[in-house]
Amino acid sequence: MFEVYAIKSSSRNYLYIGITSNFERRFKQHNEGQNRTTKPYAPFILVLKEIFPDRINAREREKYLKSGIGREYLRSLIN
Repeated sequence: MFEVYAIKSSSRNYLYIGITSNFERRFKQHNEGQNRTTKPYAPFILVLKEIFPDRINAREREKYLKSGIGREYLRSLIN
């Protein structure tokens, strides 16, 4: 099982979209500053999490969410 997730920085205007097989571990890494890309933006709140049976489908959804229309969709969830 793979999870596609979107997290938003609590302190700055930053949205991160990722894919993982262990969301709890990955979310903890983001909030503890263990990821170089997201470290300056911690702490985070969860915006979206979706579960997929395989990596291929999860990757397709991640690509969509990273597109312009996908980001618009995520922004609509936040506001």
